Amino acid sequence: MRRRLVAVGAAAAAALVALAIVLGAVPDRRALAFQVYAFTLCAIVLLWLLGRTGAARDERSAFDEARRTEPPDDEPVVDLARVEREVTLGVANAYDLHYRLRPRIRAIVTSRLADRRGIDLERQPPAAEAAVEPVVWELVRPDREPPRDRHGPGLGLPRLREVMEGLDRI
Repeated sequence: MRRRLVAVGAAAAAALVALAIVLGAVPDRRALAFQVYAFTLCAIVLLWLLGRTGAARDERSAFDEARRTEPPDDEPVVDLARVEREVTLGVANAYDLHYRLRPRIRAIVTSRLADRRGIDLERQPPAAEAAVEPVVWELVRPDREPPRDRHGPGLGLPRLREVMEGLDRI
């Protein structure tokens, strides 16, 4: 703050010296010299005020950051965050396992069975059951009932590992 005031004072003094030189060199243009001096002082004061508000800095304000359309590089991908949330909830309780994580795992199994083995999970359940691990089949089978206890235990980490390994083997 003090450095800015010193800089403003130095700029005003330089403008005053320039005014004295112009008045000495061209005395018949006195009115124009005073107008230029007044505009110079206004510009110095304006720059000082801009510096005080932070508008002259290269930093982006919070408003500019909020208006930004591209996502910052350090934020996780939205879909990845959603999958992480589904896995966390599915591991924790039965309701989220059945209604959040199961559809995602089912979509993976359906896609892999169709691409790698030519099996349709909906139309060929016996062939699909033979092609996947039992722990995966129990989770994705078409006739799986919703949980009676919504707050019951979810998949659990050991079974989640088994399911992931079973997905890799399809």
